Amino acid sequence: MSAALVSALLLPVLAGCGTDAAAGRETAGAASPAPSNDVTASLKKNASLAKLLPEDVRERGTIRIGASVGSPPSAYFPDATSRQPAGLDIDIADAVGKLLGLELKREEASFEAILPALSSGKYDVGTGNFGVTDERRKTIDFVTYINDGQGFAVRADDRSLGKVTRLDQLCGKTVGVGAGTTFEATLNAQKGVCADAGKKPYTVKVYSDNGATLTSLQQGRIDVVMSTINGLRHQAAQPAAGVRFLNEFHRLDVGFAFAKGSPLLTAFQAAVTELIDSGAYRRILDTWGTQDSAIEESRISPPEQK
Repeated sequence: MSAALVSALLLPVLAGCGTDAAAGRETAGAASPAPSNDVTASLKKNASLAKLLPEDVRERGTIRIGASVGSPPSAYFPDATSRQPAGLDIDIADAVGKLLGLELKREEASFEAILPALSSGKYDVGTGNFGVTDERRKTIDFVTYINDGQGFAVRADDRSLGKVTRLDQLCGKTVGVGAGTTFEATLNAQKGVCADAGKKPYTVKVYSDNGATLTSLQQGRIDVVMSTINGLRHQAAQPAAGVRFLNEFHRLDVGFAFAKGSPLLTAFQAAVTELIDSGAYRRILDTWGTQDSAIEESRISPPEQK
């Protein structure tokens, strides 16, 4: 199978952002059409929620949102021509915007660029299936809306790995991850586990493009992909992908990202809470097949799940 064909088949089905997998530029999104139902169409502005916004934001009526658009079910381009993103992140953000009476000025940005851009003031909020970690909470605040996390996948015909419960099971293998992600940070922080076990170390290969990651997996340049649970499960469900999901490794809360101390936090949390209470939240998750990632309540910058 050619590299170009592999990319065309696989690019739309890896959750490139997920809980942080790097966002790729979608070029073959038509292979994964978006659901036809618009689960946010019936939502209207909630005046009591809108009052929680800062006065200048209410008067302006817009917010700037930096969006990492990679692959389903998080965010992707089902139609590469129109470049209109779809996915769980997109629907949740649009729903919150409608409840708050805000127009989202969405700008596509690479995953690794969004968090620094929040701190600099370029964006008011960021989406990209950002996992809540204690390290990130030092400089970024979050409003949680889903629970995803870290998982592993291999080629469908690879039986050299079973369930990965410890990183020393990866010793001697090459693992592909997205740039600036929790996957990269986790693997780099624990590289010593192989030396401690007297084994050959694992190698971490970092990619900023999903298609390149998956082409590398199919061509044997990497042995394993570490990415989001929801994204890898979605990918494994596509027969043409030729990918096998191994297991969940570590769950993480996922949320909207904000500059530390943002005045938007309370309003966004209240809007997500309203979505949960009204049932709209469940309909969105049902649309994208992510029911297992539902949260019972939205929180502001909770401690990292251990």
